[in-house]
Amino acid sequence: MKQRKRLPFILAAVLVVIGLVVAMVLWRSGDPSADRQQRPWTTPQAPPLTQVALPSIDTSAANRRAPIPGLPDWSKAGYRGGAGLPTDADINPDPKCRIAPDVSPGDGRDDTDAIQAAIDRIKRDCSPTASYTKLSLITLPAGVLDITRQISVDADYLIIRGQGADPATGTRFVFHPDENTRYDVLTKDGSTWDQDRMGFHDGNGGWLWPGRALFRVQSREVDPDYRKDYESAPANRKDIFEGTVNVHWKSGVKLREKPGDPGFSARAGDTVIQLATKGEMKNLKPGGYVNIRAANTMAFYQQQQALPTDKDLQNLHMREQIFTITAVDQAAHSITIDKPLEFDVPVDSTSDGSPKIDGKVYESKAAPLVDPVVGVGLENFHISEDVPGLDPAKATQNYSNLSPADALNGIVLKWAVNSWVRGIGTYMTGSHPIVTEEAKNIEIVGNNLNGAWNKGAGGNGYLRGSRVWDSLYVNNVSRNLRHFTFQWSASDNVVIGNDFDSDLNLHGGWERRNLFERNIVRVPYDHKSGNCTTNCGGEGISGSDDSTWYPIYWAAGAKAVKWSGASGPQNVFFGNTMTKQLTPDGPYLPYYSDQHRIYQFGWNGSGYQHLSQNGDPIKDWAGNEEGDFTQGNGVDASLTDPGTSLFLKN
Repeated sequence: MKQRKRLPFILAAVLVVIGLVVAMVLWRSGDPSADRQQRPWTTPQAPPLTQVALPSIDTSAANRRAPIPGLPDWSKAGYRGGAGLPTDADINPDPKCRIAPDVSPGDGRDDTDAIQAAIDRIKRDCSPTASYTKLSLITLPAGVLDITRQISVDADYLIIRGQGADPATGTRFVFHPDENTRYDVLTKDGSTWDQDRMGFHDGNGGWLWPGRALFRVQSREVDPDYRKDYESAPANRKDIFEGTVNVHWKSGVKLREKPGDPGFSARAGDTVIQLATKGEMKNLKPGGYVNIRAANTMAFYQQQQALPTDKDLQNLHMREQIFTITAVDQAAHSITIDKPLEFDVPVDSTSDGSPKIDGKVYESKAAPLVDPVVGVGLENFHISEDVPGLDPAKATQNYSNLSPADALNGIVLKWAVNSWVRGIGTYMTGSHPIVTEEAKNIEIVGNNLNGAWNKGAGGNGYLRGSRVWDSLYVNNVSRNLRHFTFQWSASDNVVIGNDFDSDLNLHGGWERRNLFERNIVRVPYDHKSGNCTTNCGGEGISGSDDSTWYPIYWAAGAKAVKWSGASGPQNVFFGNTMTKQLTPDGPYLPYYSDQHRIYQFGWNGSGYQHLSQNGDPIKDWAGNEEGDFTQGNGVDASLTDPGTSLFLKN
């Protein structure tokens, strides 16, 4: 009898427990802060970081050489013009600006919102009064953090710091892009994401270039003209309206002729830019940043030995550079920039006497950076991307796009100034592990990068410096990537003390005046576009060629016009240890090996010269990699230096 009496009480207790569990589930499902539910994710294994004994390099301002006559001035490359990366003494001591996100590593829940919330909190509470010597800090715990959407880093003067790049013991981000983050529109052949068809109303998918990422250092501001489209856009289209073109491009000011020089607003060597008299100047302020954009002209294409051609020529600004504004003259409608121009600036695409391109007149512009992100550092963590069902081993020496919808980057720096990426490890990012687009005085330091799921058509899987200026790449190790590239007008950058198994690739678009020195570049025979199983792409073409990439790639005008244009003047190679394996399993042979000779590509000693053979401009670097261009054929090798560095004293 006693046992029978106890039974209802036991049943009631069980029902109460069940009710509490159900209530907790319902409470969590209705609480945004708790909406991090279990997912059927995989956590792909990441190998230990590639161990390479790189030399310790002192890049401080005190150890930099004075500019060498006849060579570009690289003395101001890197964070704050060579001021040295911040130390802990530069971090704000206020506890509200030294925080940790509300995450529990390894719990299998989505940590995206918590990390974005921490960034947004810093942006609101700390960035308005922060500075380069009063930085905020977000500290990440060790363990696995699961991310499903792009994280926007738009809080100025902020360090995001993990517990190390070792995937076993440090802070490890695993990117599981959700349905609103993966690319939902591919090209008709399925080889890559389709920017043109991925738009919404007036927005174009190309505004996302260079693509989505796990971390995107870029403004999220939306121009008023696009606010309505932004608000009505679905979740997978909102980001095309954030920052980028709609804020900065729309604020660009047209130009006018300088006195006594018909057709040109400024010339190479000038520091004063003449603006159109009706141009809006409110966003041009001393101390601010401006991108001087020179319109393509037929004469410029001719200079690149890109004509005649059956390829479509483009109305765009191949020649660009971000400068600091030192003075604004409202009465004269002009601005003064902090360093001399490196190219002539026609008023438009016909003002130098050229015919129209595609029947249009295209204007040059002075485009202010309306909302640049400044003083951001990403440090000491690991990134990988989860692509279920794919074997990383199949991506080794395979220059394919294995999963085009997942071709997402690790870190993007766009419209960013005085920022850095230090001590990051990556393994199998969707596309580029680190990529810039419109960035100045960046430092990419001590990173260890390994592999990408997509290295094929459309240009994927690079350590990529595009439209980047006055920046420093030092002590990085990369393995199993397609290229290290400078492209699209990148200039005045220094690449020193790195260890790569892929080529130093001058990819086209008038990149110029960059220094490559003291790097180890060891390129295997199998590093070639012909090693491809699906969604292949050669240099700017659909399909591969039968050549093997050498330690240097130089973009010839006749070929590079297919996607941009030729490499520009005075890219310098000095003191590198470069070797190439010319046959399968063969020896690695030296390449441009004189350690004291200064090799200036695209240069004749006083001006630009396209590379040539037997008096004719080369049409393609492929097949000409072993040609001797040093005897007046476009590579000036007349200078030597007894030191070990053109950039540093020691």
